[in-house]
Amino acid sequence: MSSTLQKVDHGALKANQITIISLTILAFILNAPWLAGLVSLFMLAGTAIRKPGFLFLYRRFYLATGLVKQDVLLDNPEPHRFAQGFGSVVLLVGSLAAFAGLAWLGWGLVWVVAALAALNAFGGFCVGCFIYYWLVRLGLPGFTKQPPQNTFPGMRPNQGGQHGA
Repeated sequence: MSSTLQKVDHGALKANQITIISLTILAFILNAPWLAGLVSLFMLAGTAIRKPGFLFLYRRFYLATGLVKQDVLLDNPEPHRFAQGFGSVVLLVGSLAAFAGLAWLGWGLVWVVAALAALNAFGGFCVGCFIYYWLVRLGLPGFTKQPPQNTFPGMRPNQGGQHGA
């Protein structure tokens, strides 16, 4: 199993999560499942290009205003991409369900994505990353990375102030 860590900007991940939370809550308030679907498409596109879906906002808004700072840590990017991709699928299903008249299911799924993004952004625990590492333990093909040393699966890496920048 591969264990080579890379530099991962957790500031970019946090900005991505804050954007997802904000836009999905706005979609709910406005009863706009199309907006939740659009957020899903940005997340899916980000997964495909191996970047946070809202990286452009991080670079142009969050960093420029100082709302989020760079936080480069040695980590595995694969679990974060998996989490974003999985979240995009859940969000897309939620959006489609809301369009189909299943508001309770659609908005429920949208709220699950918002809640899990909030847990990650503000609590440092990534449920999608946790699932990724469990899939590694189950030996599923394509899931090969181990959590960084001394890090509970899904938790933000603790590197004792030793950043990878």
